[in-house]
Amino acid sequence: MNVPFLDLKFPYIELKDELDAAYRRVMESGWYILGTEVEAFEAEFADYCESKQCVGVANGLDALHLIVRGYGIGPGDEVIVPSNTYIATWLAVTHAGATPVPVEPDERTYNIDPAKIEQAITPKTKAIMVVHLYGQTADMDPINVIARKHGLKVIEDCAQAHGSRYKGRRAGSLGDAAGFSFYPGKNLGAVGDGGAVTTNDIELADRIRILRNYGSQIKYHNEVVGFNSRLDELQAALLRIKLTRLDEWNDRRRQVAGRYLLELAGQQKLTLSHVPEWAESVWHLFVVRYPQRDQLQKSLTEAGIGTMIHYPIPPHLQSAYAALAYDRGSFPIAENIHNEVLSLPIGPSMTLSDAEQVVHAMRSSIVALR
Repeated sequence: MNVPFLDLKFPYIELKDELDAAYRRVMESGWYILGTEVEAFEAEFADYCESKQCVGVANGLDALHLIVRGYGIGPGDEVIVPSNTYIATWLAVTHAGATPVPVEPDERTYNIDPAKIEQAITPKTKAIMVVHLYGQTADMDPINVIARKHGLKVIEDCAQAHGSRYKGRRAGSLGDAAGFSFYPGKNLGAVGDGGAVTTNDIELADRIRILRNYGSQIKYHNEVVGFNSRLDELQAALLRIKLTRLDEWNDRRRQVAGRYLLELAGQQKLTLSHVPEWAESVWHLFVVRYPQRDQLQKSLTEAGIGTMIHYPIPPHLQSAYAALAYDRGSFPIAENIHNEVLSLPIGPSMTLSDAEQVVHAMRSSIVALR
């Protein structure tokens, strides 16, 4: 039995001729930064996300960071973030000079709990940064209502949500602006780092285009203190090819997830993901919870099943945020989640036979751990 956690070679094998042609097209053009491939991808991805604007940047962290800066949020300001997320969400706020203010998740969906947001708002709050964790959107309608009531921006962290929907609407169009990552393991992954911002706010998009390019619109004329954060022409060309297959690949993920949900239901002490009726997940990750997580992972590894932990340490307990002085127990829901979560293999290369092998190994391991 051997089921890898994720096969990163698969997209190239499936799309080799098209990807090779895109590579040759860029190499033969002699133009590698901010050219026609980036412009075309930006238009195509904006259309896919049902947004008016897309700005390609160097990575997902930069996408979120430049949104925060583009809105003029900085020192002395606060941004509400989930307590249960990858640290990049918090880093985007910190890099802009603002302070991340954590709010606990809904324990069923792992996403920020709208019912807990309002109590965290202060006169310093400028935005709510939501994360569509593991490929499932947060509950956006009540979040947007709260934001409008308090005059706050809503920023989507869509790093794991390419193609997901909330009540029929695409992630990336559910707030004021959204940041995407194209890290190779994402549902839409490049062959290196890459990212993008989507928004209907034309002024924000223009500011981010300036910020990503050394603060410049005209070569050697620098209007603001900017950054070097540009999506490469080569990555854009390859992403354009992969974008045409994204919905199909997401459907394959849903088939695997559906088999897991069916076959693992009712296993003792095992908690499966909850998908509300308004969510259409793209299953970037299939995450279970188990009290003896480490032992379960060891047993699956011995059985040839690849797994990962997303994530072992919540941001507030990372050394990077020691200055915020959060003690263990400050955010118990997030801490409990991080102590128990385990990600099972899922991806467009997986077959239902692969999924059955994972199910068999899971059942056997759980029996052995009783």
